[in-house]
Amino acid sequence: MLNGFTRMKSAAAGLMSAAAALALAGCATTASDGTGSTTGTSAAAEPRSPDGMRYLSQPILRDIYIADPSAHVFNNRIYIYGSHDIDGTTPEDDLGSHFEMRDYQVISMDRIGGTPTVHPVALDVSQVPWASKQMWAPDAAYRNGTYYLYFPAKDPQGIFRIGVATSTRPEGPFTQRPQPIQNSYSIDPSVFIDDDGAAYMYFGGIWGGQLQRWANGRFDPNGSNTDLGRDDQPALMPRVARLRDDMLEFAEAPREAMIVDENGRPLLGGDHDRRFFEAAWMHKHNGTYYLSYSTGDTHFINYATARTPYGPFTFRGRVLNPVQGWTSHHSITQVNGRWYLFYHDTQLSNRTHLRNMKVTELVHEADGTIRTIDPLIR
Repeated sequence: MLNGFTRMKSAAAGLMSAAAALALAGCATTASDGTGSTTGTSAAAEPRSPDGMRYLSQPILRDIYIADPSAHVFNNRIYIYGSHDIDGTTPEDDLGSHFEMRDYQVISMDRIGGTPTVHPVALDVSQVPWASKQMWAPDAAYRNGTYYLYFPAKDPQGIFRIGVATSTRPEGPFTQRPQPIQNSYSIDPSVFIDDDGAAYMYFGGIWGGQLQRWANGRFDPNGSNTDLGRDDQPALMPRVARLRDDMLEFAEAPREAMIVDENGRPLLGGDHDRRFFEAAWMHKHNGTYYLSYSTGDTHFINYATARTPYGPFTFRGRVLNPVQGWTSHHSITQVNGRWYLFYHDTQLSNRTHLRNMKVTELVHEADGTIRTIDPLIR
């Protein structure tokens, strides 16, 4: 039985056909406002997925591959921090070794659907003394005149750590610190600043993100390549830690952000449609904390809610159904009073490690649930 990236590669090979070629040809002649509407083309020329479905939204950029979009509004302008995908030489595997990203370039826009600006390289792995490779999904935050770029990378021993770099400008360039954040590990840092000014980092990812190798509090190089391997026991959960006031280190030891079912029981390792895999993101709406995350090998973006930033978070449903491509990673951001989901897929390349970012409006229903978004119009 195929699994992970290997399974996706085989599926993608079967989908690449004349339909795929026509879809990509349509991309070159279609204008988009970035939110899903297209102009200047007939319905027949509208870009379609390899299996013939319409895309809900069109790529924000077409000349650079940016994935894992983390969007923020700074100085009344939208800034997007994401992974800069490159076409490397490492073979695909289930641990994501072929995701060889080595730098960050910040994207900005004056409005949703506005013309994007691609800023110069904000930080390169060669500038980070402790990092060796794989600059994966980052996030950013602002406090007291300083912008903070949080990012994961592997150290020389091949262990993922989380670093922080600073700048006086939201687009950088960023100045790295000589060491990673103490007691940091795994991937996908996401920083949320609460109404009272307290800042929290959510992080972690299984499989290639190595969270399962930290199950006992110390890195186990011989640990599982996937998860804990106990389907009937609580799943691995994302981690959360409050940051110091200077935003440079943890103010406390990381703890689990527990995700539970409607009866208050932790989601189980075998519950692949609901359990956490990677890409934790926090936003707050009407006093409720929304923890959203990717389920990885089942390709959903799910969400759970709580009354505190530490949880426990009760599973509520899906934010985003599966996109084209194996990975799914997102951010949820308010812009001019409206909420938006930033996400990625593989529309332009149809290759799992070359992804393009997109945006669409997100709706909170009156009862606090989030309306599920379908990225492909069936």
